[in-house]
Amino acid sequence: MNLLESLLDLLFPPKCPFCGKVQDTHGICGPCEKELPWTEGADSLRRLSSGLRCAAPLWYEEKVRDGLLRLKFQGVSAAAGPMGELIARCAAEQFSGEFDTVTWVPVSRRRLRKRGYDQAELLAESACRLWDTEPVRLLNKTTNNPPQSGIQDAAARRANVLGVYEAVGPEKIQGKRVLLIDDICTTGATLTECARVLKDAGAADVVCAAVALTREKK
Repeated sequence: MNLLESLLDLLFPPKCPFCGKVQDTHGICGPCEKELPWTEGADSLRRLSSGLRCAAPLWYEEKVRDGLLRLKFQGVSAAAGPMGELIARCAAEQFSGEFDTVTWVPVSRRRLRKRGYDQAELLAESACRLWDTEPVRLLNKTTNNPPQSGIQDAAARRANVLGVYEAVGPEKIQGKRVLLIDDICTTGATLTECARVLKDAGAADVVCAAVALTREKK
């Protein structure tokens, strides 16, 4: 396995997920480690208008925005590895002992075919590797609705995701305390709708984690 990994690194050298520079090791490069807009203290945990809590290690700005856009739209799936590890550490700090199942916000089948992977699923897989477990699919996206990124109004964002998700296997959800993972939390409309579906299917509680939060407008 080590030989295979060495060969893959030779053919596809590891790159920093945020600046894209080639480096010797996997993970975040030294300069980005120092310069990224990290959330700190209470800022790393946001309580959404719905009451749902979402933890994230970074603000959605500058290199973080660039890295997430490459992950979502430019095929840089390898970026999910180190980003998922950041989610794992942040979620462990904020929600230790509060969840027993990990899942993710899924993309639609059409978007999955076009993109080739589900970035939130990759983030969840990466986070779970640090916990020696695996994420469980608990949701499907049944409608290929317009991207949330193109909608600014909070009410319109809530309306855009209403009814587009369904629970998968209620027997896997009943009584579970779920950590729900996504890439970005803006208004929290998507996370709130997914949490509602999970709770309607019998989840005991839902907490959320993402790579980055957008700053709240004052």
